[in-house]
Amino acid sequence: MSGFTHQFEGTVLREYDIRGIVGKTLHPADAFAIGRCFGTLVKRGGGSKVAVGYDGRLSGPMLEPQLVAGLMACGLEVIRIGLVATPMLYFAGYDQHADGAVMVTGSHNPPDYNGFKMMLGKKPFFGAQIQEIGRMAAAGDVVAEAAGSQRDVDVTEAYAARVMQDYDGGDRQMTVVWDPGNGSGSDITKVLTARLPGKHIVINGTVDGTFPSHHPDPTVAKNLEQIIAAVHANKADLGIAFDGDADRIGVVDGEGNILFGDQLLVVLARDVLKSHPGGTIIADVKASQVLFDEIAKAGGTPLMWKTGHSLIKSKMAETKSPLAGEMSGHIFFADKWYGFDDAPYSAVRLLGILARSTATLGQMRAALPVVINTPELRFDCDEHRKFVVVEEVKARLAAEGAKVQAVDGVRVLTEDGWWLLRASNTQAVLVARCEASTEAGLERLKAGLVKQLVASGLQAPDFSGENAGH
Repeated sequence: MSGFTHQFEGTVLREYDIRGIVGKTLHPADAFAIGRCFGTLVKRGGGSKVAVGYDGRLSGPMLEPQLVAGLMACGLEVIRIGLVATPMLYFAGYDQHADGAVMVTGSHNPPDYNGFKMMLGKKPFFGAQIQEIGRMAAAGDVVAEAAGSQRDVDVTEAYAARVMQDYDGGDRQMTVVWDPGNGSGSDITKVLTARLPGKHIVINGTVDGTFPSHHPDPTVAKNLEQIIAAVHANKADLGIAFDGDADRIGVVDGEGNILFGDQLLVVLARDVLKSHPGGTIIADVKASQVLFDEIAKAGGTPLMWKTGHSLIKSKMAETKSPLAGEMSGHIFFADKWYGFDDAPYSAVRLLGILARSTATLGQMRAALPVVINTPELRFDCDEHRKFVVVEEVKARLAAEGAKVQAVDGVRVLTEDGWWLLRASNTQAVLVARCEASTEAGLERLKAGLVKQLVASGLQAPDFSGENAGH
């Protein structure tokens, strides 16, 4: 036993990562403790090397050295890859034959947040494993202190070369607007666009942890207004946006229409299935029925799974799925790639498909069956009550004989379409969504959802927001 112990603030140890507000719920001492405990797990598993990176947030240079110090105190060799996109850190885990990897990132949270995403061996580190870090810290359950080592490694060239190896588009010249949102994917965007054929315009391409232009979350339509304007101004074929650490992607077509995560997955899946006939394509429970139908039509095996990037990665490994995606813009390629969520890589694969196609992205989007859906509805519900509400709803639906898919919460199927209610794994909120083929059908689905919420003592969610046809 060492003399080390540490208490984390209760809210920071979450389902998929460790995240908090710097100076309030997250401090440099937490970074050291994470290094000390995660390093202990690596060491006890027979490992000796951990890769570490950080995103463009202002607090990164303060937290990263403490994380490194904690890992080194376990006697590990730490490979510091510097300010990078999260997928580059995952890539470094493979490229440098590391036994673990830790990324200091606040993802798409506001600028005052930061956090840690981890990979143990080649697998996502989440759920009970993150809670175990808290237990180990409180108990001082860490390996004896030893002198580790560190070295700086730049993986930019290795990553860019490996991504470009999978560009398969020929020489069709397209005009593309890119918006890395001043996030940590900014520099690699410039490196990749310099190597791709066609004309590339990069906006918000300087790393700035204050995010001066807009919040870097490409699933929010407001954050895509700038790239849509740039697509129109440059008569571009499409626009590609990343979140703050470039593990999520947002896409707009040449007409400025947003492609949602499930629509983008249709385009990618059709291509991947040509070389993986019958392959399992995974999407989360929030995805449109259109996606699952289109995968089947293209000769694939659609699989609806739980929301959460770590859960999807684990399911991909289990089912040997070549491709998966989430509504939130996480896209996972195991076809030719490593199975982790990687926005720059997904962008390059998309450009390859478009450069080989006679149809534009806009035409591909327009050819999909039209459905009407609500935006993703998120409404506050007590941390403990949220799971209970879902169980109450499930019981009532079972009693009514409703047709329910219970992969993650409840997805209720009717002749009109479907509605979903699930508890968020990361916040004290319930998440709902409805999708129908007609406006009248959508109203009936919304009424069915509201009826169940009211029966559990909750108010109806605010359905306002553009009922986007997609």
